[in-house]
Amino acid sequence: MKMIKNMVNLKVNMITSEELLKYAKQFHFEVSRDEADKIAAYLRGKNFDIFDDRTRSQIVREVAKISGPKTAKELNKLFIQFTS
Repeated sequence: MKMIKNMVNLKVNMITSEELLKYAKQFHFEVSRDEADKIAAYLRGKNFDIFDDRTRSQIVREVAKISGPKTAKELNKLFIQFTS
């Protein structure tokens, strides 16, 4: 299980805006190119652990500042799918 967690966290911490746009389309939520660029820049290289509830909440709050609460809520749903 630890290996899977590491793989998921690595993916989140290295996500590109292109990948984020792909996931948004796949999971049916809207994010603009500009928002995806900003979110990916925020996530990239930070070494976040999205399996930790506090960390995930922090990320969601920051994403809400970048792209609004609706996108943050959808991203949180995506994180929950990845961590469940």
